[in-house]
Amino acid sequence: MFDLTGKVAVVTGGGGVLGGSISKSLVEAGVKVVILDIREENVNNRVKELKDMGGEAMGVVSSVLDIEDMKKTRQTLLDKWGRIDILINAAGGNLPGATLTEEQTIFDMKIEDFEKVNDLNMNGTVYPSLVFGEAMAEQGEGSIITISSMATYSAITRVLGYSTAKTAINIFTQWMAMEMATKFSEKIRVNSIAPGFFIGDQNRKVLINEDGSYTERSKKVLARTPMGRFGDISELNGAVQFLCSDAASFITGVILPVDGGFSSFSGV
Repeated sequence: MFDLTGKVAVVTGGGGVLGGSISKSLVEAGVKVVILDIREENVNNRVKELKDMGGEAMGVVSSVLDIEDMKKTRQTLLDKWGRIDILINAAGGNLPGATLTEEQTIFDMKIEDFEKVNDLNMNGTVYPSLVFGEAMAEQGEGSIITISSMATYSAITRVLGYSTAKTAINIFTQWMAMEMATKFSEKIRVNSIAPGFFIGDQNRKVLINEDGSYTERSKKVLARTPMGRFGDISELNGAVQFLCSDAASFITGVILPVDGGFSSFSGV
């Protein structure tokens, strides 16, 4: 039920920490992995890493906002491997101008950065889903996974741009799930994973002080997390593999929290 051997997966943002972790777990599961990232050095390094693990992998330097370029990539993959079974939309991120400091209000936000963050996260998920999802529609099966966030469950201070983008991804996931199942095949599923709080390069400065201690923001997060700790990025991999496998054959349109209980706890 959980076997993914021989499937072909595209991982956008595969040169990054999240996409890299997922890519490695898929290779370990016998999946042929395509790394799509805008950063050539990261693409090359990741592909080498996956091949050194004994996996089948290839890399493509491309933007998730360039539809025509991704269509060329789609054809290349179909010519090489004949199908596309899995799409992991791991590309995304935030910008300083769309993140408020403690002293700022919403009126201090840089609109241009707000727009860039929404474009990267929202359209950077929609566009690949349309391009590679079309191949799944033609073959009659496949699994698309998007990346949501705890910032979509309730208001989290400071990260307005990221919050609006990820909330848009939630409804797109549900909409795309409905569209694929009703118009094409029940074997095409679209789901989302909502990571809880993980310490990475993007949020390290706001969660960890220079001396290695937790910031006040970290303490607030942990107080709302029943498990009382931050997650490890590898703890997302099991959810990804489950949602990509036949074990999840009747699951579509779901936003699955992987958060140590953060989304379920009132804080009281």
